[in-house]
Amino acid sequence: MLALRSTAGVVVRRARTAARRVPSTFARTLPKAATAVALSTRREYAASASYTFSTRSTVVQLLSNIGSKREVQQYLSHFSSVSSQQFAVIKVGGAIITEHLESLTSALAFLYHVGLFPVVVHGAGPQLNKLLEDAGVEPQFEEGIRVTDGKTLAVARKLFLEENLKLVEKLEEMGVRARPITSGVFGADYLDKEKYNLVGKINNVDKGPIEAAINAGCLPILTSMAETPEGQVLNVNADVAAGELARELQPLKIVYLSEKGGLFNADTNEKISAINLDEEYDYLMSQWWCRYGTRLKIKETKQLLDGLPRTSSVAIIHPADLQKELFTDTGAGTLIRRGNKLNTSTSISQFEDIEKLKEVLVRDRESLDARATVDRYVEGLKNREFKAYFDEPMDALAIVLPPSGGPSLANLATFTITKSGWLTNVADNVFAAIKKDHPKLVWTVKEDDENLTWFFDKAEGSLSKDGEVMFWYGIENGDEVKELMTEFTKHGRAMLGDANLEARLHRAARAASGMSASMKQASPQLQQARAFSTTARRPISEASRTTPRPFAFSSSSRGYATTTNPNPPFGNKNSSNTQPAKVALIGARGYTGQALINLLNSHPNMDLRHVSSRELAGQKLKGYEKRDITYENLTPEDVRRMEEKGEIDCWVMALPNGVCKPFVDAVDQGKGPQNSVIVDLSADYRFDNKWTYGLPELVNRSDIAKATRIANPGCYATAAQLGIAPLVPFLGGQATIFGVSGYSGAGTKPSPKNDVENLANNIIPYSLTDHIHEREISSQLGVEVAFVPHVAMWFQGIHHTISMPLKEKMTSRDIRNLYQERYAGERLVKVIGESPSVKAISGKHGVEIGGFGVHSSGKRVVVCATIDNLLKGAATQCLQNMNLALGFAEYEGIPLD
Repeated sequence: MLALRSTAGVVVRRARTAARRVPSTFARTLPKAATAVALSTRREYAASASYTFSTRSTVVQLLSNIGSKREVQQYLSHFSSVSSQQFAVIKVGGAIITEHLESLTSALAFLYHVGLFPVVVHGAGPQLNKLLEDAGVEPQFEEGIRVTDGKTLAVARKLFLEENLKLVEKLEEMGVRARPITSGVFGADYLDKEKYNLVGKINNVDKGPIEAAINAGCLPILTSMAETPEGQVLNVNADVAAGELARELQPLKIVYLSEKGGLFNADTNEKISAINLDEEYDYLMSQWWCRYGTRLKIKETKQLLDGLPRTSSVAIIHPADLQKELFTDTGAGTLIRRGNKLNTSTSISQFEDIEKLKEVLVRDRESLDARATVDRYVEGLKNREFKAYFDEPMDALAIVLPPSGGPSLANLATFTITKSGWLTNVADNVFAAIKKDHPKLVWTVKEDDENLTWFFDKAEGSLSKDGEVMFWYGIENGDEVKELMTEFTKHGRAMLGDANLEARLHRAARAASGMSASMKQASPQLQQARAFSTTARRPISEASRTTPRPFAFSSSSRGYATTTNPNPPFGNKNSSNTQPAKVALIGARGYTGQALINLLNSHPNMDLRHVSSRELAGQKLKGYEKRDITYENLTPEDVRRMEEKGEIDCWVMALPNGVCKPFVDAVDQGKGPQNSVIVDLSADYRFDNKWTYGLPELVNRSDIAKATRIANPGCYATAAQLGIAPLVPFLGGQATIFGVSGYSGAGTKPSPKNDVENLANNIIPYSLTDHIHEREISSQLGVEVAFVPHVAMWFQGIHHTISMPLKEKMTSRDIRNLYQERYAGERLVKVIGESPSVKAISGKHGVEIGGFGVHSSGKRVVVCATIDNLLKGAATQCLQNMNLALGFAEYEGIPLD
């Protein structure tokens, strides 16, 4: 059995990273900086509803001043990985609005300008007390709850609306779009009508108004008022409202803004930096000083977090320190999380699963001999003294060896942490336990370790040599320090001998690298070895171009499929590329990501190396047979490092709109914009003239072949453009597109648009004007269109009915001939006489266009187009672009049924 570690009364504190501490002068200027950024971009937002990435970059740069770049980007990526309303619920007390409005709005402006949309709910307790006192009404409380009669409720309701408007107007002044939501979210029954009168107990939360605000690009600002089914307004405590909101939205962060800036230990008068409830709750509840408001807050927080995912946490913080709390490891207020209880083991036999232990020790290792090295290391531990520290899911694992000769220092032999372990501060908990058991410790870290500053904070001294850094703490004797430094200077990591797993793994990696190089030198053909078939792409001859195919309607062809990249990122520039392209897919959880994985699985020259999904991290990828792949949760820093090492030839970004910029920036920072290819499936770069718009049937294919930054078109937009393009010279006015998509187009995140019960016997219109695809279609075709999207009961496939006014009279036959001529030889565009059906296109890789109904006046035509939104509307088109940019035949790997 595993030995359970006792907290022994220690409240584990988060690291106070000296190298990243913020000078007090800067801390005071941070809200002013936020205000300046907000005011400088107000005009930009007035001119355009689109998010300005320059503003985001400026704010990220400012945030980097309060923490390391790794911290800021890591947390920003973490917060951006969920839907907008799941980022954070922020409860604002009435005193904050009165006394700290500038700090509050500055903090919210920072979040807004990096694309984060916290859900804000506020109270107005102090203001209400003052108003009632001025009116000669003495506030009444029962068990801490305000008794609310009709007069009190009338005053409270008026006050809440005024305070809500004050906050919204201040945010608007700072360039932040904010939406007041003063009703319609909280449904309630009477808490106890006889005892509390008009006080509510929330029994329902409608997140529709919140989603609508965020979808419109606005911060939702809520009051803590609720309504009964009969429409009676009831007073609700703002803390309670925030908690119920959190239970419904399940955010990563629940933030309570407080003038005190956190919870305090009444015994020492120190702020409690972090509380891990699973490990510390019982101990804290037994302490004499944990009483009154502190005790109540900890108890309520535990009840809240017990019903939320383990990734959720509560922060109690002053508004001026909100950025530091959210974006740095050190934090600033009190962080409360469930955490994981720490376990210790002192022998291999105490581990229930030895294979799991080995998997943890070998993870993230880049040595061909890593597993064999770990096997030998674990075998060696059976015969020596050690102590292992780890949490239950083993996101963190440390092995410490006791002193053995030389300076009387314990040796941290290995310390492996997952990304989740860093984000949830498990690393701090483990290190605190180590420090408690071992008063003197030495360890070594690679100089390029991304968490190097964290180790500097844990150490009392360090020394660098040949790309390695030795750290230590607990040495007070100068002679011991001198001896340690002398040994490290002379021997490097070897001074720690084979007890140090990291040193052994690095030696194994170097040995494997040297062996690989020597083998390649001895046998050049080994350089062509690969894990799956790499049959060379056969040259496309004129004869092969006329091979019958379902989407070809003429033996003549423009030969677009033969286009290859004249400056490919790898391979021979003078011939077709025959080397497999190494691909990474960022955002693999959705339907589009799965469709692309299936296509890559059958592609003879695409080698999928990495798939990233926060929700699926750690699970095995299914449906890909060329190699075993496990889902990862890659951060922008991971991407930068991989790009720097040249590990990837093509990055596919299958992320929601507004999320992928940090990853694109990371690729740019790794090697620069002219190296590996990026294909972005979101709308983020479709309007950026530095990127190539990747619709091969309408864009010059040579432009795509030369490109390294490709914006994949939208699904609706692809079918609509192909359905309109041949008639652009003949249009006599605005085209109107009536589009209906299957519910897979609404993604995997539950919503009314993909709720099968809601869609039964139904069709749902949405974004009736100004849909982003309307702008996309208009900008690419150079004509104004009106686009009205709908969602219906079927799963995949889109149908467009497009009505177009004509400048001159035309017949149905004339129009059909235009389309057939325009798309002759296009394998993925099929022109038919009748109107196409969704049933016929679902699961197919092309577009069907037909109908061609002309009004009796001859001046208006209706054309219909269908497309599978997951295939030609996304994954298939992405593969076309990848093939062109990487030097393969355009339709390689695409089934042409």
